[in-house]
Amino acid sequence: MKWGRGCLDLWHLDPTKVYLNHGAYGACPKVVLAAQERWRIRMERQPSQFFARDVWEGLIGEALAPLASFVGARAEDLVFVENATVGTNSVLRSLRFEEGDELLTTTHAYGAVRSSLSFVAQRWGASVVATKIPFPCESEDEIVEAVLRGFSERTRLLVIDHIASDSALVFPVKRLAKEAKKRGVMVLVDGAHAPGHIPLDIPSFGVDWYTGNAHKWLYAPKGCAFLWTAPKWQAETHPLATSFGRLWDAGYQAEFLWQGTRDLSAWLSVVNALQFHKEMGGGRLMERNRTVAWEGAKELALAWEVPLPAPKEIFGSMVSIPIPWEGIDSDETRREKVRELWETKGIEIALTLCEGKGWARVSVAPYNDIGDFEQLALCG
Repeated sequence: MKWGRGCLDLWHLDPTKVYLNHGAYGACPKVVLAAQERWRIRMERQPSQFFARDVWEGLIGEALAPLASFVGARAEDLVFVENATVGTNSVLRSLRFEEGDELLTTTHAYGAVRSSLSFVAQRWGASVVATKIPFPCESEDEIVEAVLRGFSERTRLLVIDHIASDSALVFPVKRLAKEAKKRGVMVLVDGAHAPGHIPLDIPSFGVDWYTGNAHKWLYAPKGCAFLWTAPKWQAETHPLATSFGRLWDAGYQAEFLWQGTRDLSAWLSVVNALQFHKEMGGGRLMERNRTVAWEGAKELALAWEVPLPAPKEIFGSMVSIPIPWEGIDSDETRREKVRELWETKGIEIALTLCEGKGWARVSVAPYNDIGDFEQLALCG
């Protein structure tokens, strides 16, 4: 196997540029895209056979099984969704709350999730409590302590990231779920960045729902994600679109499977993405990406004369460090700087705003190496 810029030919990315933002949308390898195109051709060769028979007779289940195994789950507890935002919304809109209930999350929650929580809380007369997570922070204990401060007698649901988008912190999901369960609180985990990024054994976390994207570090096509639901909640968890699965009372998986005609090729190609991840190193790849991200972040911090905000233990293949540029204090200035870096330097990174400060979030995929960070360091 080859890692670093020497494997860029496996992607369609521009080899003359530096792409340190895999965490945003992922980047699908050529071989997986080719598999997706084969599925699309099969679908169009005989659409009635494909949708009316093949899909219902186990085609999707054959793709779900290896994905479930990869995340340590039973296949019957997993369904495909288009992305983690759809996964979180499916759960939130399935639940019923009472006036005065509290939905607990954190200030590091993804914007789409915060928006969904606000919508659902307003619908039921509940409220959203966003507990402040310190950042910079010195250990995961600070994350746990901050979340504990957010619980009250009215807390019904805890919604937490596994890997936070803006800060890149890896949350101690198992510890937080244990605390929530002590208080009789349901737990939904937004694991958008986690599959293929860090090892997963979802049932061991003790949560009620877990959603994750396969199009990021698992290298599946865009539109491939999953929702895991604990057996006790499956009868109450429904997709955003109600269709024949509900009409036929066929259960959790059938409800999510059929929501009208749509392109299922991304889901079916997850088998090829899993194989690609394995061939690129599997667990060794995850550790390699994490190491490069940390070493690169240290180099940036030294060059930009800024501190690292947290220890290596609570970062994965993404690290956020303070930005060296002044005036990045709004979404507008953040977007302008990102565009400037790409158009003038040929470098793509994510600039985020978290806890009132601006951060440069760098992501490492197989095609990145320390030389990418060296080029970024010159931009400080």
